[in-house]
Amino acid sequence: MKKSKLSTLLITLCATILVSCGKDNPTVITENPMASYLTASGFSETTSDIDDGDYEFGISFIPQVAGKITAIVVKLPDNQTNLRVTIWDVAMKTILRTETIATAMADVETSKNITPLSLAKNKEYMITFNSNDWYNHEKADSGDATYPILAGEISVTGYAYSDGTTQTFPTNFQTDYYAGNLIFVFQHNK
Repeated sequence: MKKSKLSTLLITLCATILVSCGKDNPTVITENPMASYLTASGFSETTSDIDDGDYEFGISFIPQVAGKITAIVVKLPDNQTNLRVTIWDVAMKTILRTETIATAMADVETSKNITPLSLAKNKEYMITFNSNDWYNHEKADSGDATYPILAGEISVTGYAYSDGTTQTFPTNFQTDYYAGNLIFVFQHNK
């Protein structure tokens, strides 16, 4: 009888250790939701280069899981220096983080690692940049996208812009195009 209790205790102890090890070392998933967003929205069908006026523009989104932004990724049709990127709290319309990309080369995807910014599950954020050059993405039939659009663990809730060079929360929402090519690298646990 003592052997049976000892065996049961050892099995329980080993199982507890194995489960605990799995919790301490979860699989980290890294996502860049841009390609999924463009495909799911249909905005990957037509792309043109635009050089016209200054705008603050980008996408609003909701993480489906808690995670963090670890890098910012941008691609522009022209060279640009000191590109300002802003991450916003949508409910408060306040700035959570401002980052500057020192140099973005024309037609080259540029990535900047940042101090990780934690994002809460089911909270809405926006990422924008200020530029007078961008790629304009549309559907071939010029139709509207239906939001939200699931791109991995990120639900894109809209695209918006505001005129000018000031760091202003965008309020002009559009559903028939996406202007930009600004996104982030999102890390979360599986």
